[in-house]
Amino acid sequence: MSLDAWAGEVLDGIRRRGTFRRMRVLSGAQGPRMVVDGHPVVLFAGSNYLDLAHHEEVVEAAARAARDFGCAAAGSRLINGNTELHEALEAELAAFFGCEAALCFNTGYMANVGVIPALVGPGDTVVSDALNHASIIDGCRLARAATRVVPHGDVAALAEAVATASAGGRRVLVACDGVYSMDGDTAPLPGILEAAHAHGAAVLLDDAHGAFTLGSRGRGTAEALGVEGRAEVLLGTLGKSLGSFGAFVAGSRALRELLVNTARSFIFSCALAPPQVEAARAALRVVQREPWRRERLAALATRLRKRLADHGISTEPSTTHIVPVKIGDNARTMEICERLLRRGFYAQGIRHPSVPEGTARLRLTVMCSHEQEEIDALADAIADELGEAA
Repeated sequence: MSLDAWAGEVLDGIRRRGTFRRMRVLSGAQGPRMVVDGHPVVLFAGSNYLDLAHHEEVVEAAARAARDFGCAAAGSRLINGNTELHEALEAELAAFFGCEAALCFNTGYMANVGVIPALVGPGDTVVSDALNHASIIDGCRLARAATRVVPHGDVAALAEAVATASAGGRRVLVACDGVYSMDGDTAPLPGILEAAHAHGAAVLLDDAHGAFTLGSRGRGTAEALGVEGRAEVLLGTLGKSLGSFGAFVAGSRALRELLVNTARSFIFSCALAPPQVEAARAALRVVQREPWRRERLAALATRLRKRLADHGISTEPSTTHIVPVKIGDNARTMEICERLLRRGFYAQGIRHPSVPEGTARLRLTVMCSHEQEEIDALADAIADELGEAA
């Protein structure tokens, strides 16, 4: 069988299951209003939560770095790619999160598939929440450690799994998201940390969606829940709230040195390009100077949840700027997504395998620069479409 014939069979099966994907074409600068597949829309489907991707200072910092340092680091960090810019960004990230050190990776996915195998291996155990991000799942597979998957948010089940795994005297790593990217709820971090540390386990907190958006200073989910600094490994991204590209791991100096020496996705990858690094540094300064961005983000997300609730539409268990409207059926979900697009709202439908089968949903994401009227109009349009499609 030829490659094309094999691919065709696989794709036919995907289409039959109603999970075929295609990429949309967006035009214009990343922001709350764009053109999607030719339709001018209000964007409720991105992760540029603090609207920094096209911020004047961020753009100028990237342009200046391109002029002064070039458009590529042109090598891995361990050969020729480790510039003063990378070291400065990592020092600033460590200071922001109150950690000893930080290390940048090219993506959040590459961070997890590099960090987890660097921390545990055959004979060790990872205790992982059932709704953890795919990058955590794949990191566990690459580590070849035993993986115990516990029901989402179930601290009692997690505590039992940690106690059982630690009885053998091997290393145990507990991995969880801070904000769950498809449901918008936060991990029960106080209970997770207590259960893990009671048995000598370490905690990896992937706070891709919470870092810079949650907490009084923007330090993320742990700060918001009163347990800042207690997770041994903190992951975050530069490409969501900071509007740049890349990811980071923050923790102890020993953790950084271990990753530099053992994390394959760090060792064997080109370093982040100077424009990306300087854009992230500029965005971090804006985050610290302008707390109104995360405050307005939280207020608008609350407004959206309330407006939908007034229409009788549940957004549970969301408490953050990620707001799900669960529909269930794949075809119905995507039909409503397309109808909303024609009405001027980009609210992407999400299906299996991104979410469990039978839980297809509209995944709404708020930005701090949305207008209240846009929030209200989106909620009203969703209520109208759900009523028509019922």
